[in-house]
Amino acid sequence: MKIALAQLDYTVGDLDGNAVKILDAYRHACARGADLVVFSELAVCGYPPRDLLLKRSFVSDTKAALENIARGMTAAPAIVGYVDSCEEKVGRPFRNAAAFIEGGTVRQRIWKSLLPTYDVFDEDRYFEPAAAVEPVQLGETRLGVTICEDIWNQQAFWRGKQDRSGQPLYQRDPVGELCAAGAEIIINISASPYVLGKERLRHDLLTAVTQHYQRPLVYVNQVGGNDELIFDGNSMALDARGQLLAQSRAFEEDIVIVDIHAGQPVRFHAPCEEESLYHALVLGLRDYAGKCGFKSLVLGLSGGIDSAVVGALAAAAVGPRNVIGVSMPSRFSSDHSKNDAEVLAHNLGIRYLTIPIEPAHKAFLEMLGHAFAGTEPGAAEENIQARVRGVVLMALSNKFGNMLVTTGNKSEMATGYCTLYGDMCGGLAVISDVPKMMVYRLAKWINREREIIPAGSITKPPSAELRPNQTDQDSLPPYDQLDRILKAYVEEHSSVAEIVASGEPEPVVRDVARRIDVNEYKRKQAPPGLKVSGKAFGIGRRMPIAQRYAEWQTK
Repeated sequence: MKIALAQLDYTVGDLDGNAVKILDAYRHACARGADLVVFSELAVCGYPPRDLLLKRSFVSDTKAALENIARGMTAAPAIVGYVDSCEEKVGRPFRNAAAFIEGGTVRQRIWKSLLPTYDVFDEDRYFEPAAAVEPVQLGETRLGVTICEDIWNQQAFWRGKQDRSGQPLYQRDPVGELCAAGAEIIINISASPYVLGKERLRHDLLTAVTQHYQRPLVYVNQVGGNDELIFDGNSMALDARGQLLAQSRAFEEDIVIVDIHAGQPVRFHAPCEEESLYHALVLGLRDYAGKCGFKSLVLGLSGGIDSAVVGALAAAAVGPRNVIGVSMPSRFSSDHSKNDAEVLAHNLGIRYLTIPIEPAHKAFLEMLGHAFAGTEPGAAEENIQARVRGVVLMALSNKFGNMLVTTGNKSEMATGYCTLYGDMCGGLAVISDVPKMMVYRLAKWINREREIIPAGSITKPPSAELRPNQTDQDSLPPYDQLDRILKAYVEEHSSVAEIVASGEPEPVVRDVARRIDVNEYKRKQAPPGLKVSGKAFGIGRRMPIAQRYAEWQTK
């Protein structure tokens, strides 16, 4: 049996556009001899639709689009993800569903059994789970069709792993139920978001499933960016022994056809972390801008490493001609920072503007002189510079229709080392989930063949340059130490005591934890950021702002 893995980039809510993609891919796969064409989870409406589901006509329009798609599928059967209504009198109003289409009609509807409600997932808010599962009959073969999370409850695989501590999340195992009912091939349609390292984790899980149940498995994942989430694709097919038969390309649309019974094993490919992260961020930025209607980007170039990396990502995402880099020097800006910003713009081939902020900064200080009289200059005066820069960049965005992207990294966002209504202004925070030390690694990877990011941007001590001789380490611990504490406290949910017990200095840990907690209000007002770690600020993290649980306080 030749099965086509149709890995496509959908736009949430674009029912007509998604239908065209699906039918084009279907015809292409059939022309290549596919006996079955498989599409990803919620392909018709795009994933995740979130509260679009609550619009009165959205689900009915999605179902109508599915029927139109089905009428165009007469050459070979297909499996397509969509949103169904729940006809039960009790429960959630919708179903996360898959349609088995044969002969131009929907012959069977399959509903998702396990509904994730953790991290970025909120499916129990909308969907009713399937009470039972049954295989789909395709000729003489019985297919066990599952949807994303249905395949992730393998207790043997998770036992002892930090991710789930070996405890199953659900009472049911849909894959086991389908195999018991006679399923010979497991089909899984997914919208599995990217995080760093997930390619290997997902491959190992699928291998464990096939080896446990001794059934071939076809896994089709969505690709592309939708808001903060990035989907890496990496669709796969494995034989009953867990050998990989096919793997789709990562971070791009692809259609792979595999003979599930006669295919030859291939090697699993997982790029290095820096390469994977680079392509994820480029895809996320390109899709966010494009799906929001922006063709060009603007960003501030300080001469530092963060803006340099974001500039390189922006040029790759939308093309150098569609990027404006803006240098906004003040009296505190060093010559080498100004030079590095200009060299970067030249190396990238982007448009470069210099707009000094000194006149505006001076005017603000004069305006506030009476109100500030008798006080010592400090952060308030320094942050005026960042806010002037935010006004300049937003004015350019407003005038020319460029989307402004921010350049703050996760280490800065975590500790509040950023200025509200200043360098936090923008439409997308591209690297807000990338810690500082990973930014350095990413910069070196970008420079792997030739110098794109000036060496000075990488080697000089990081500085906001808001006062003379300022460096980040005047206010923060060394970034390697900060990033270790940040990962433990935010991503691994470790307590202050546990982090101290791991060997980190107690005063530093308490100070970092305090900074993270008290700056929640800033992050609540930040632009959306691309999620690439296990726990990003924003989507999937729901911390209260007005709260008094402070384990960093000395008792």
